[in-house]
Amino acid sequence: MPSIEELRARFQRDRFATELTGADIREAEPGWAVCALSLRPVHLNANGVPMGGAVFTLADFAFAVAANGFAEQVTVSQHASVTFLSPAKGRELLAEARCLKAGRATCLYQVEVRDELGTYVAHAEVNGFTLHQPAAGGPPPAE
Repeated sequence: MPSIEELRARFQRDRFATELTGADIREAEPGWAVCALSLRPVHLNANGVPMGGAVFTLADFAFAVAANGFAEQVTVSQHASVTFLSPAKGRELLAEARCLKAGRATCLYQVEVRDELGTYVAHAEVNGFTLHQPAAGGPPPAE
């Protein structure tokens, strides 16, 4: 089973979530992950609260880590829905992804996004589709 450092190295290839957005893997095990995002001014909308796209990116990244971090095949988002519940009041977002059902080709995950103060910011559900191809383990793509 890969260590958290090995997972972070693997998911660094998800450059939008990790490099541009700043998402980080905090904890993970098969079917479950917690990822975090330290909020910066670039994440805020005109009203001074985290932009929905930043919140959703973190939720989708947590799903990706939970579904793929320990898998031998690739699972991609097939359908996702997010309900924004409250603006974050803190300085960090935490997304917890949990597998509700995993089948041969599809899965269903629930992702809860909260800030470090406990504010329930968003609730997402992600239907995943498992591709019948091995998970990538090679070097990151060239720039």
